[in-house]
Amino acid sequence: MAEIALSAHAALSEACAPSAAHLATTAQLAEIRHIVHTDLVPLVGTIDADGTYPEAVLRALGGAGAYSAHVGGAAGTMPDLWTAIEAMSIAGEHCLSTAFCMWCQDALGWYIHASDNEELKADLGQRVARGEALGGTALSNPMKAFYGIERMRLKGRRVDGGYEVKGLLPWVSNLGPDHYFGAIFEVENGAGGHVMAVLDCSAPGMKITQNDNFVALDGTRTFAVQVRDVFVPDKMLLADPLDAYLQRIRAGFILLQAGMAFGLIRGCVKLMQQVKGSLGHVNQYLEKQPEDFEVLLAQLETVVEELCRTPFSKDPAYFRKVVEARLAAGEASVEAAHYAMLHQGARGYVAQGAAQRRLREAYFVAIVTPATKQLRKMLAEIES
Repeated sequence: MAEIALSAHAALSEACAPSAAHLATTAQLAEIRHIVHTDLVPLVGTIDADGTYPEAVLRALGGAGAYSAHVGGAAGTMPDLWTAIEAMSIAGEHCLSTAFCMWCQDALGWYIHASDNEELKADLGQRVARGEALGGTALSNPMKAFYGIERMRLKGRRVDGGYEVKGLLPWVSNLGPDHYFGAIFEVENGAGGHVMAVLDCSAPGMKITQNDNFVALDGTRTFAVQVRDVFVPDKMLLADPLDAYLQRIRAGFILLQAGMAFGLIRGCVKLMQQVKGSLGHVNQYLEKQPEDFEVLLAQLETVVEELCRTPFSKDPAYFRKVVEARLAAGEASVEAAHYAMLHQGARGYVAQGAAQRRLREAYFVAIVTPATKQLRKMLAEIES
């Protein structure tokens, strides 16, 4: 029966011409690939060694549509998260710093377009989708707080026309003086509850400072953010109250991170294949081969692509699959980078070696929120 179904599907595929939407997406991804190869690849070493922020590349990718697929679409249709993941993976194949900044940008756009704030969607949302306005997400702290790992770091109180917010966030990425980020704060003065809004880095009372150097991804403009009685107007609110909206955005937030993992795994497979001719006679004794990771990657992509079809599902079983897929993607990233290093040997261990860079980057996929340990905690709580 399976063979009959596959044959029928193949016949149908041959009979049908590609849709206009499919052709547009293919052209879009081709342009993104061109920008990555011509503008990003020459910068990868500098981004890693010097912490250079690839701002021009990020804006060019926005112009090519890298941040718009998952926030557009006709009324009543599901957003196209899968194309956003594919675009991110094209950059991630070469540079995880850039792919992570793309995820930050995608997350900000996701927050805005999942909200009921039509004014924000029409203005800032469109500029974010085009890469004209850049920014990120400060949901690491609240995501941990909601699972009892940290305390909420931002507090807000209601004032005329909006909220006044204060607090300190240790790490927020893809920032700059003219950037924006999505954040959640706890309401004070006995009101209780939480509110989510977009904060403007140029607002009075906002201060961003670099407080650490990382072993990788220093080119992501990851800053400590001091929020000193910053006025957040109602027009910048995403959700007040938060609960139903948080349920709406959480699957997309997590699924989009797959773009980082898939690109990195693909890059690691290429590093393994790169040395087949010279080291294949001995690398054949390693437990995992590039073909193993090609199969694993294809399996993960199939699962995630299917999950991307229904990002607003309220089914607990669906969200469990999202968490499981994200956990598998993070673990596969570390394993692929580990074997890329083993296959490359000494040539991957030198200071300029790509394999050691990919290994450092891979651990980021495993520790960025939600990290491997938090994902396992989430699954344990779903079980119970």
